[in-house]
Amino acid sequence: MGQITQRVLDAARSVEKGEGVAAEALVAVALVETDGRSLAAVGDRFEPLIRFEGHYFDRLLSGRPREIARLAGLAHPKAGRVRNPAAQEARWRLLDRAIAIQREAAFASVSWGLGQVMGAHWQALGFASAEAMATCARASIAGQLQLVARFLKLGRLDALLARGDTTSFARRYNGPNFRRNRYDTKIAAAWSEAKAALAHPFAADVSPKGVP
Repeated sequence: MGQITQRVLDAARSVEKGEGVAAEALVAVALVETDGRSLAAVGDRFEPLIRFEGHYFDRLLSGRPREIARLAGLAHPKAGRVRNPAAQEARWRLLDRAIAIQREAAFASVSWGLGQVMGAHWQALGFASAEAMATCARASIAGQLQLVARFLKLGRLDALLARGDTTSFARRYNGPNFRRNRYDTKIAAAWSEAKAALAHPFAADVSPKGVP
């Protein structure tokens, strides 16, 4: 797994105080979902990592907007049929194209930040809109982890991790096919790695050069 940066560790501690979710759980999820990578260069700015889900976009649209999105290759009723480019900058361009069709549906069709939390969960996570949720993720590393904390609290998933029930956690966070990519094994290893990293409050920052 990727090395977690001091900025992410500090943000996790801060969110733990505000949301009441263990920093170890936040960091563990970040390690599995994004290798702990908080930001990517997109043109002249830095943005959280995203993944666009075309089947969500298809579901959230109807009528002419859905037709336009399908013709543009941005929407499809089946998961995985709209491919995400490898480069984050290209993914953000894809999102911009979706926004031009239907702004709120586009933001709701993205998994956001360190924990790859779906924008479609905006209401359950206490946001006024999917765009407001996206704004939170884009505002700071702590904002990204706040999404993770709120999602974990919905089903007390952090408690599952704390007692070592990684199978139940993986099923509920990653879905019923979690064993295909060994999510339960990965989250168990990430939990141990997170605990070790958080035990050293002055760990060296290994942020990529140029990342704020």
